[in-house]
Amino acid sequence: MRILLADDDEVSRHILKATLSRWGFDVVTAVDGEQAWQILEGEDTPRLAILDWMMPGMDGVDVCRKVREQLTGPYIYMLLLTSKREKEDIVSGMAAGADDYVSKPFDPQELRMRLKAGERIIDLQEKLLQAQQELHYMATHDNLSGLQNRYAILEALRRELSRARREGREVGIILADIDHFKRINDSLGHLAGDAVLREVAARLRKHVRPYDYVGRYGGEEFLVVLPECPLRATQGAAERMQKAVFQEPVLLAEGPVNVTISLGVTGYAQGETDELQALIRAADGALYRAKAAGRNRVMVAESADFGEDPPPPALSMEKPRLASA
Repeated sequence: MRILLADDDEVSRHILKATLSRWGFDVVTAVDGEQAWQILEGEDTPRLAILDWMMPGMDGVDVCRKVREQLTGPYIYMLLLTSKREKEDIVSGMAAGADDYVSKPFDPQELRMRLKAGERIIDLQEKLLQAQQELHYMATHDNLSGLQNRYAILEALRRELSRARREGREVGIILADIDHFKRINDSLGHLAGDAVLREVAARLRKHVRPYDYVGRYGGEEFLVVLPECPLRATQGAAERMQKAVFQEPVLLAEGPVNVTISLGVTGYAQGETDELQALIRAADGALYRAKAAGRNRVMVAESADFGEDPPPPALSMEKPRLASA
């Protein structure tokens, strides 16, 4: 583990650095508080820091206070080296943000045990952060497709619409639906349907920019949000997605199966409606027309699509086509 050692006394610094290196630490040194602060606010910050209390300019207590007030990244465990022994001094140092202290002259074994305590604290925080990230992922992602779930993708759309209003930008919106998906489930089984959903999700994700959003909107429907994307470019993106799905069959244990999607396209531009439900309704209306026109196609929303929600399209009785193995 990397550790910062800040001490203005050259002899003490070299002795302590050698001791820390012998214990397996990767030691970064600073000759005063200012240099220590520059290291702690930089990239690849050491997670442990030993700071001499008395240093010219910015002392160890000042560094602790500044770290706690200004840094929001991973927690830094800070230990003060001090010859002060009065209770009031120790209280002031801990109140400034220090986690522990060692009195000079220090006992090497005592210092080592206190550093081990710091390592345990850092390890615990890492585990808590990892658990927090996993819980956040579970709360915002669909566990089958790996895409954002309905709540998260709608929140992304709200954020992008708000940003577009402030900055005069455009937002592209695509609503996609797998054609005849119920027939895939009925004829091949739900496991095959799950595999189709995962593969379609992967193909959609491959045809968006790194800062675009793709989410599972419902059952076999996907919502795509394209920030700073005019309507014509949004239509082009939808057409690429449509081709990416139907040009190659999805390979299942039961054999290759041809899958297609229908897509409805709309968007927000300055001066047009920015009401989220109206935009979703327009994309859904365009999607309905794509279904009614024969499926496996892209339709752009028209003014009529901003009206009432359209009825669901009737399902064709045509069986899905299975390619030969």
